[in-house]
Amino acid sequence: MSLKKLLPFSLMGAMLICSQWAQAAGTLRIAMTLADIPVMDGAPDQGTEGVSFGGYTVFDPLIEWDLSKSDAASVLRPGLATKWYISPEDNSHWIFELRKGVKFHDGSDFNADAVIFNLERVFNKDFPAYDVSIQKQMVPYINDVKSWKKLDDYKIEIETKKVDAFFPYQMTRLLIASPAQWEKMGKSWPQFRQHPSGTGPWKLDKLIPHQEADLVPNKDYWDKAREPKLDRLVLLPIPEPSARTAALLSGTVDWIESPAPDTVDRLKKSGMVISTNTIPHVWPYTVSVLPGSPFADIRVRKAVNLGIDRDGMVQLLHGLATPATAQMAEGNPWYGNPSFKIKYDPEEAKRLLKEAGYGPDHPLKLKIAISTSGSGQMYPLMMNEFIQEDMRKIGVDLQFDVFEWEALRGRRRGGAAAPENKGIDGINNSWSTTDPYYALIRYLDPKEVPPEGTNWGGINDPVITPLIRQVQGEFDPAKQDKLLAQIHTRFVDQAYFIWVVHDVGSRAMSPNVQGYVHAQSWYSDYSPVSMKQ
Repeated sequence: MSLKKLLPFSLMGAMLICSQWAQAAGTLRIAMTLADIPVMDGAPDQGTEGVSFGGYTVFDPLIEWDLSKSDAASVLRPGLATKWYISPEDNSHWIFELRKGVKFHDGSDFNADAVIFNLERVFNKDFPAYDVSIQKQMVPYINDVKSWKKLDDYKIEIETKKVDAFFPYQMTRLLIASPAQWEKMGKSWPQFRQHPSGTGPWKLDKLIPHQEADLVPNKDYWDKAREPKLDRLVLLPIPEPSARTAALLSGTVDWIESPAPDTVDRLKKSGMVISTNTIPHVWPYTVSVLPGSPFADIRVRKAVNLGIDRDGMVQLLHGLATPATAQMAEGNPWYGNPSFKIKYDPEEAKRLLKEAGYGPDHPLKLKIAISTSGSGQMYPLMMNEFIQEDMRKIGVDLQFDVFEWEALRGRRRGGAAAPENKGIDGINNSWSTTDPYYALIRYLDPKEVPPEGTNWGGINDPVITPLIRQVQGEFDPAKQDKLLAQIHTRFVDQAYFIWVVHDVGSRAMSPNVQGYVHAQSWYSDYSPVSMKQ
């Protein structure tokens, strides 16, 4: 069956739904790739796009990303924590000094008790506000937390499971929800999600599940430089690319994530702005290397990597991607010097498969779990069909199990060894590569095997694991870079992933959209955006 027949959202349906939103002064309407509105409880679902639209809008983390520049990589900066540092007595203890004078949307105070509440709701099953859905969303991203304690009203200490120089990056995902609002909502997270309260620059004004979320500015936001300029931000889930594109061309939305590649020229001719940038985001197959998986054989992993025409893929996407030769882009200080050169070489791919025992009498059969759309997934149906044809040319029978995005994330959380993933050899999940933990460690550390983390394929490499332990205890950036380059080199030489392309964060928007800064990040700051009147 053609994957196109599995599209969940028709063009006509999108037009009918979009027709109800008329242009309003100072209103920005964004068509997301998601099939639903992200959960707004400080533990957003639906991946990185869910965090961008349902997380960093309404809530703040202790440490945030600087999204104010387009010509430099995003770096960490103070959020609800003004300072963070390791304890001089024990490098596994981190001290966070908290910002004073911050109010939640409901008017209650942000303080150390609020941070403790948010840690308890994730990790303490006996805590009244513990919620298993919050735990599932959060633990893979902040899984190094061991314990915590309040030092005073505006200072806390978090102990990590091990010495970890990269722990501050995990704190970008600890979004702080209001304890007072949870109490007010009858101690019910479902009720809280209808009326969320964070400290972020936006407040939720209206929510229609599966259809629309309206955000309005938080006029009392603590960072006046990031107080929103818009009157209203409207989020619309439109997962099908051609439907998003049609909505933009018809004027029913002002901004779309991931425009349909074959419409780029038409969009430009219509006066739309196509925005791309170098962003730390890779689109691979994450494969199982467990016993019994075809990918347990390095020759198979290398063959599949060599069997993909990445330049052809970029042409298919009309330039809305760049070929990937590894997890990191070439030129990155962590790239290293891999000896396995990833390129299109179908004849070498066939040779490796034959050496591994596969051929016409014993074809290699693979099954990959993919999504219909979703956060960072780019154009998964057309891209996977392209790879399916490339695999056919080298004698590989590639089949797919197709899921809605959040359902695929559920399969990801289970890991390759989970019963529900029996018969699945890999997952097509795009990954952020913003920092050492997100780019490398969480996929390679045996301590990160699900449900503890994101090492889906069960990688346990005798060379990589000691290097991970060494770099986690290294606080010198130059020495970190050298160790990370060694890790990445081994990652590529063992072909532990099937790398395809790097994303460029493509967005199309009306020329009326003003002030947008396309950061070198998967996240966006919507606060400086305004609409030309």
